Amino acid sequence: MLRYLHAVELPRLPRLRDGMFRDRAVQFRERLGWEVSVGADGFERDAYDAEDPLYVLWARPDGTHGGSMRFLPTTGITMVNDHFASLTDGARIESSSIWECTRFCLAPDAAAGVSAAMMLGAMEVGRHFGLSHLVGVFDARMVRIYRRLGWGPTILGTEGQGRDATSAGLWAIDARVRARLLVAAGVSDEVSRFWVSRSLGGACAMAA
Repeated sequence: MLRYLHAVELPRLPRLRDGMFRDRAVQFRERLGWEVSVGADGFERDAYDAEDPLYVLWARPDGTHGGSMRFLPTTGITMVNDHFASLTDGARIESSSIWECTRFCLAPDAAAGVSAAMMLGAMEVGRHFGLSHLVGVFDARMVRIYRRLGWGPTILGTEGQGRDATSAGLWAIDARVRARLLVAAGVSDEVSRFWVSRSLGGACAMAA
C-alpha cells in the first residue's frame, strides 16, 4: 500500500523508515555510484531530509520498504535550485503550485508494479495539494520507466549524452494520466483515494 508521511511522522513506522534509508544507500551509492552521504547506520540521508519533506512510500504487507519518493515545495530549498541550476539555464523554479520530487528509490527486490504505484503516489500528491506540476532531476535510466507508464516530463534542460545524460523536467498533474497510472499499478480509484485520505486527510484540492 502507499503511505504518505512527513518526516516527523516516520518514527511511527520505524521498519518502513529504516528500510527506505538503507535501500537509498544501496541504490544511490552502491548501485549507481553517486557521491552521497551514508552514515554508520547504513542510512543515506541529506540536508533535504531535515526539511520535513513529504515521503510517499510503498509498504509491503510485512511493513517493509518497497519503494519511496521525497517531495518539497519549491518555495523552500530544493535540489533543482541549489545544485542543478545549469539544467534550467539559471532560472529558479519557485512556485506555490510546483513541488520538487527527489530520491525515487526502489527496494532491490521490489515487485513488478511498484514503480507504477510510486508514480501514482506522485500524481496523488499533486492532486491533493492542488499543484499544477512536479519538478525533478533524473538520469537516463528513468526515461524508460516514464515512457512505459505514459507520464513523461517536459524537459527543461539536459547535460551529458546517452546513459550519462542528466535532465530536469516538469510533470503536469493530469487526470487522464492518473487513470493510466491506476491501471498500471493495479490500484482502484477508491483504494487510492482511501490511502491518500487516511494519511493526509480531507478531500483532494483537484477534482478527478
